[in-house]
Amino acid sequence: MRTNPLPVDAALSTRFRQVRGLSVDLAAPLSDADATIQSMDDASPAKWHLAHVTWFFETFVLRDHVPGYRLHDERWPFLFNSYYEAEGVRHARPSRGMLSRPSLDEVLAYRRAVDAALLDALPGLSPEGQALVQLGCHHEEQHQELLLTDILHHFSVNPLQPAVWPGDPKVPVAMPGPIGWIEGVVGDVEIGRSIVQNSQDFSYDCEGPRHRTVSHPHAIADRTVTNGEWAAFIADGGYRTPTHWLSDGWAWVQAQGIEAPLYWQRDGNGEGWTRFGLDGRRPIDPAAPVTHISFFEADAYASWAGARLPTEFEWEAAAAAHDPAGGNQLDSAGAVEPRPSTGGPAFFGDVWEWTGSSYRPYPGFRAAEGAVGEYNGKFMSGQFVLRGGSCATPRGHARASYRNFFYPHQRWQFTGLRLAKDL
Repeated sequence: MRTNPLPVDAALSTRFRQVRGLSVDLAAPLSDADATIQSMDDASPAKWHLAHVTWFFETFVLRDHVPGYRLHDERWPFLFNSYYEAEGVRHARPSRGMLSRPSLDEVLAYRRAVDAALLDALPGLSPEGQALVQLGCHHEEQHQELLLTDILHHFSVNPLQPAVWPGDPKVPVAMPGPIGWIEGVVGDVEIGRSIVQNSQDFSYDCEGPRHRTVSHPHAIADRTVTNGEWAAFIADGGYRTPTHWLSDGWAWVQAQGIEAPLYWQRDGNGEGWTRFGLDGRRPIDPAAPVTHISFFEADAYASWAGARLPTEFEWEAAAAAHDPAGGNQLDSAGAVEPRPSTGGPAFFGDVWEWTGSSYRPYPGFRAAEGAVGEYNGKFMSGQFVLRGGSCATPRGHARASYRNFFYPHQRWQFTGLRLAKDL
């Protein structure tokens, strides 16, 4: 039996409710103190994430597209603007953890008020306004992942190392076999998306314009590198051998005393490794993808393994035939972590995969007009591209053309690697 599709505003209303509800569910286990702390400059308090994404909807949709709308609190834009220079001065990022007020309850009340106003206004919004709601939903999904990874870091520095959620019982699984190699496309390859900002087909501006690039003979691994394989790299002196490392990476290792992925510690006998996750501290799963590694570490491992990192174009061409909604991704609140492969090539979920490509604009890229034009383009300096999504990426958020990006030393996200080699 065929059914008529929902009107655009009805479908967008449903999506808006789902996205907003998941954020609240993710924060539900947190106390006001949990939601206020900030463990490092790169991370933000959970309370700030919840308020910032609300500020985004209030500012760019309600304020700018709903005549007569009055701000919930005129003091709060200063607190919850992130980096939008066009929106004026703002509270310093490293000091977000000092915001004991507003309380978590007040932030949740702010969310409810903005949600009610937006849902009431949605049927009358212009196409431009509805496109901004869709952008805001994707923006909030990005912050859902950041909320989880920031909570993980906050809790990791607590000497009690508490779990946010109880973990599932561990079931031993067989180690994956040796890496298989998928021969890549050679010659002209079309990369990127034709940007269409609507409810049915969304992509960020940095994913386009679609363009041609030349791909040389290469192969890409059919899976990501595992914890067990990474432990072998450590045991073989991987962190003590400068010839594996880029100069900046080796300086970082030496200066920071890096000897393992973030959150790894030696077990009580000094013979194995444990890791800290949202379910507390547990032994590493040798069959699961390694995660919380920097670009520097990923590049060093590839050098040790006699391989290299794929370019973002090689990765996209290989992933294009795979379902971006597949794999281990975020579906609901609860403990999340990379899981062992269940067989077959998988390009989405578990860990974001470092590529060897710098985050720069595609030919013909133009940032959007106004403050929302600051969303991606201004960060195209000094960062590297990651692909594929992670166990903390909301399902349906990623796609083959999606370009995540971080600085090469950063590793508090669920970041891993897939190898490539020249043929």
